[in-house]
Amino acid sequence: MHFAIIRERKSPPDHRVVLSPGDCQKVLSQFPEAQITVESSPIRVFSNEEYQEAGITVSADIEACEVLLGVKEVPIEALIPNKKYFFFSHTIKKQPYNRDLLRAVLEKNIELYDHEVITNTKGVRLVAFGRYAGIVGAYNGFRAYGLKTGLFDMPKAKSLKDRQALIKELQGLSLGHIKILLTGKGRVGNGAREMLVGMGLREVNVTEYLENTFEVPVFCQIDVLDYNKRKDGQELPITDFFAHPEEYESNFFRFAKVTNLYIAGHFYGDGAPYLFTREDVRDPEFNIEVVADISCDIDGPVATTIRASTIADPVYGYDRETGKEVSYDDPNAIAVMAVDNLPAELPRDASEGFGDTFVEHVIPAFYNGDADGILSRARMTHNGKLSSGYAYLQEYVDGKE
Repeated sequence: MHFAIIRERKSPPDHRVVLSPGDCQKVLSQFPEAQITVESSPIRVFSNEEYQEAGITVSADIEACEVLLGVKEVPIEALIPNKKYFFFSHTIKKQPYNRDLLRAVLEKNIELYDHEVITNTKGVRLVAFGRYAGIVGAYNGFRAYGLKTGLFDMPKAKSLKDRQALIKELQGLSLGHIKILLTGKGRVGNGAREMLVGMGLREVNVTEYLENTFEVPVFCQIDVLDYNKRKDGQELPITDFFAHPEEYESNFFRFAKVTNLYIAGHFYGDGAPYLFTREDVRDPEFNIEVVADISCDIDGPVATTIRASTIADPVYGYDRETGKEVSYDDPNAIAVMAVDNLPAELPRDASEGFGDTFVEHVIPAFYNGDADGILSRARMTHNGKLSSGYAYLQEYVDGKE
């Protein structure tokens, strides 16, 4: 199989890559029959020279390659017909802005494999940038807190080399006795937790967090049953929440009353209660000053997230009374950090982490007959048609919804 690492062409540019030079070497070592060509790029976080020094071919011509590996959506005009492509297509939720991309994939007889649906037999994602979204999101949350309060000034994450450099910046902060709440215990939430632990913060349990005061900054990491409760008062296993989210209501406000900085690293499922509403924010007891919304669901479960922000301009203000966007330093504003492509700020670390899992889970599937069904589950299109698992997208493709 001949793989290509394609040049990222989406604007604004993304510097990440599916396989680092080291990952390419792992593939060639484990599978001697594999070939890899790296499409030359002036923006990739790993330079052309780094690949060449690792013994990997770099070329502007990838026509001979069979499997093309990218991160972001490939512009329609750059798609090469009759190839296998891996990238985040952002079409599986029927996103209107990428309808034409999926149409073009079908018209060009491309086999599309979306990174987002590369899963094991239980539906658990195998490759993702989530950990690094959590790492950068936590850092950006503290940076936003410094901007909002005027207590300190931090460089942007993208100006720092790696995760360790981010932690070093955080370790030097003087935070006072603030309380930090973190939702989520998946890749994103645990990535954020790495940073809180790395900077030496004290972790407390739910009861301590809600009832006690502290002379040092503390944080509490909570999961869905900590901030949701059944309407009928029953206490059931977490599986009940995922099976019947409509039977639950938010119990988040008790945390909002005592929290200064809130880091949202949870996954929000359809039908689940919103964590807090615009009405909640108007309540005088709502104490949160800064929201670092890594999950970034617009006009959704975190009411203060009214739009995504950007790496260039990461923080905006949410007016507590009107629900409108204002400057984050407005006295009545909650500062919101809601960058929706956080791992792009730490492209080297994020690429290496993503590549390690891609080499572990995906590459072997090309050589073992796809024994675990990884490729078949992720293949959205085949022979110019939607695969059976993605037939639900047909009306989306046809423009009927």
